[in-house]
Amino acid sequence: MQKIIIRTIFKYSIALVWIANGLLCKVLNFVPRHEQIVARILGDEYSRLLTILIGISEIGMAIWFLRGIKSRLNTISQIGIVATMNILEFILVPDLLLWGKLNSMFAFIFIIVVYYNHFHLNKKGL
Repeated sequence: MQKIIIRTIFKYSIALVWIANGLLCKVLNFVPRHEQIVARILGDEYSRLLTILIGISEIGMAIWFLRGIKSRLNTISQIGIVATMNILEFILVPDLLLWGKLNSMFAFIFIIVVYYNHFHLNKKGL
């Protein structure tokens, strides 16, 4: 029973990260810094539209994750996307990050949580 509770907490916490960043920070623009990051990396002209599309993609990631379809591919995609995004931001726009270059540590922790959730908590027989 305790393992089920832990898996449930991990599952919804991971989904919440994607939904909060996608919906609140990007689509609803509650954190304009996200659009500034997109503008600096991809250009100003379409930064709002691109930020919304990235946000919708993040919401889609949460839905995909919660549905459990091709969960291994989803896990690998999450890890790759978070790593790539954070490496780019670390190099190109560290001044716009909430915790500067320290953001990479939080991204790494999230990657570990995603990995642990799929490859350890959700093993057959738990």
